[in-house]
Amino acid sequence: MKRRTKFLPSLSIYAKFALTLLLSFSLIFLADLALFYSINQTLTAIDDVYDSNRRLNVMSDTLSNLEQNLTDYLNTNSQEAKDSYAANYNSFSDEIDALPSLFETTGADLKTKSLAADVTAMSRSYLGACDLTYAAKEERNIQLYRQYYDESETILSYLQSSLYALNNRQLQSNSSNYALFSTTFHSLEVTSFLILALVGAAVVSLLLFLTHSITEPLQELSEAADEVSRGSFNLDPIPIRSADEVGVVTNAFNEMVISIRGYIQKLRESMEHEQKMKEETLLMDTHLKEAQLKYLQAQINPHFLFNTLNAAVQLAMMEKAPRTYKYLQNVAQFFRTKTNRENQVTTLRDEIALVDTYLYIINVRYAGAFSYEKFLDEDLNSVEMPSMILQPIVENAINHGLRDMEGGSGKITLSTYETGKSITISVRDNGKGMTLEELEKVRQGKVSPHQKGDETNGVGLANVVERLKLFYHCDSSDDVFDITSAGPGKGTEVLLYIPADTEEEKGTVHVSDTDR
Repeated sequence: MKRRTKFLPSLSIYAKFALTLLLSFSLIFLADLALFYSINQTLTAIDDVYDSNRRLNVMSDTLSNLEQNLTDYLNTNSQEAKDSYAANYNSFSDEIDALPSLFETTGADLKTKSLAADVTAMSRSYLGACDLTYAAKEERNIQLYRQYYDESETILSYLQSSLYALNNRQLQSNSSNYALFSTTFHSLEVTSFLILALVGAAVVSLLLFLTHSITEPLQELSEAADEVSRGSFNLDPIPIRSADEVGVVTNAFNEMVISIRGYIQKLRESMEHEQKMKEETLLMDTHLKEAQLKYLQAQINPHFLFNTLNAAVQLAMMEKAPRTYKYLQNVAQFFRTKTNRENQVTTLRDEIALVDTYLYIINVRYAGAFSYEKFLDEDLNSVEMPSMILQPIVENAINHGLRDMEGGSGKITLSTYETGKSITISVRDNGKGMTLEELEKVRQGKVSPHQKGDETNGVGLANVVERLKLFYHCDSSDDVFDITSAGPGKGTEVLLYIPADTEEEKGTVHVSDTDR
């Protein structure tokens, strides 16, 4: 039997691994930190090499724009040209002020600094000529502003030549610096590779040494386990030579050999039990989804019923005949549909009929404050869908978007049409609208555009989306729902998507407010 190599015998295997990994990661971290700092410093220097040329190019562009704006203003006297001239004038003035410090920080030679000083002086002279030209134009002194304009053009010609010369000289200097930095960076790459190679070799050596010190005492267990795998259980107990995890495993192995047959039987029983548990779990998930569907459909706030019936009583006190009868008939039909717990599946036609009834009731309560328009593809009316989907959307639109609008100006538009492999149902209002941030929160389910209180039926947008996802077995809300708005004050549109069963030709029918 091989003699076991000792590696930190007073520590457990876990402690040995932890200490080795800590040393390895410490070496890697320190090497990476040093390399990162060096590379970052070099890259920063390289990035800054051509910054002066970039700023000179920006200055040249600003100068060209300034001259063009002044010419446009003299020719057209437009406010747009005047505003553009003022903006470029201020930008060019700021760039002139920053020019001397730019060449101080870049370590330019005396000739470059002298050329920069000339450019600064000519730039100020050019701005002075522009000021005189602008003032003469404002005074409508044609002869004088033409004279000053010619002078400014002369200065501009010299200024552009000097600016070009300065840029070229600085480019030559920067190119030399860039070549030097590139050489330095290449050397740093080679150095980094060598350092990483050495650190990697050290880490690998350390890990190999640790692994060998642990796997060697396990070799005895491996040989004994091989005998057991071939069906030989007449083994002498393996001597326990240490008190660490290897000793514990050796003792457990000895006990396992004695009771191996019983253990295999228990393992088989355990696997059969696990399979049975999986089947029961799947069955429980199915029941849970059904319970969630029923629970979500059951969330209807009775306050809406009380408020609606109270409005009916008030209407009965004011009138004595047909309108009250029609109102109460619609109320009865509305709640008869909503409280039918047995019908979880309905048709698009029934959902639209429920919306018609609901809007009739709302318009009686609010004295015709909301108009209603429908654009329906009649061939889609027989499509099956979960019940209580459209009416909560319309209710949200009224409560959230239209309620505070002036009487008669609120409008609900309901549309159905087929797009590709899905049927789209659109509920659009012309109310308060939503910001991009509010739309994103609604899409993520963080908030709902559903106002709480006695005036709602308690079925919010999240409820509708969850029921659609369960009904059509969708993982993402995007598969069944979207909400859009052009912005505050521009209305909101809720889009619901349901799978299309057929690809038959559809005919769109326009049903206006008067058809209800």
